[in-house]
Amino acid sequence: MRLFLLTALTMTAFAANSVLNRLAVAGGWADPGGFAIVRVLAGAMMLALLVLAQRQRLPLWHRRRLLGAGSLTLYMVGFSLAYQTLDAGLGALILFGVVQIAMFGWSAATGAPPTHRQLAGAMIAFAGLVWVLWPAGTFRVDAGGAGLMALAGIGWAAYTLAGRGEADALAATGANFVMALPLTAGAILPLAGLPAMTWQGVLLALVSGAATSGLGYALWYRLVPALGPVRAATVQLSAPVIAVLGGVLLLGETAPLRLLLGGAVLLGGIALSIRRAPAA
Repeated sequence: MRLFLLTALTMTAFAANSVLNRLAVAGGWADPGGFAIVRVLAGAMMLALLVLAQRQRLPLWHRRRLLGAGSLTLYMVGFSLAYQTLDAGLGALILFGVVQIAMFGWSAATGAPPTHRQLAGAMIAFAGLVWVLWPAGTFRVDAGGAGLMALAGIGWAAYTLAGRGEADALAATGANFVMALPLTAGAILPLAGLPAMTWQGVLLALVSGAATSGLGYALWYRLVPALGPVRAATVQLSAPVIAVLGGVLLLGETAPLRLLLGGAVLLGGIALSIRRAPAA
């Protein structure tokens, strides 16, 4: 029950990131690149202060930073730039579809392939996600944006898998954010230009970075070893649906019937995938 509640809290934090990002960008208060840079900055500052307050050191120069900070940067840059040309729902489908494939593939390649029940549950859950997020009417897929979002999915899958071997989730996450900050800014600024942000956009990015990203990612690093790659990949499918629900409750967006029906299918698939097999 404790693992379930902490996982639900983490998925809510991930969903809150989407809501805060959408509120800032759609409201004209921030551009995606600027939001990402301030988000990483706030996460780095919050986590560094927490680690230093505990009189610990940030493991900045550990060899794990190459994967942790590098994959976090790939996710942040790909995610931010992709949403300049992609619909939010379609972008989420590409992102989490790639995350599923990458994490399931890694699990199979390392000798722990998913069971038939886990595969079936993941497929059902993803079908529910497609039902909720599939764009209405005709739409055009920008190849560049889709490619960037696919890279973001690979980055997030690698970042999640990197957390399995971290002994101190808070310190590792803080070090990842600190090292990812110059990399993220160095990648986004030449491509997107100087950030265009109002104080409202900066405030939303600070909340996203310090709370729902920094602390949320640190909690995620604590949970991944207990969940395992397959269950970790599957439960993440709930985050976009929670974000859509948050948009309905907080941003006044409409709640189509497919949100309820698709959400029910998704939750059923997740339950099937993460349920432990009965003892023989």
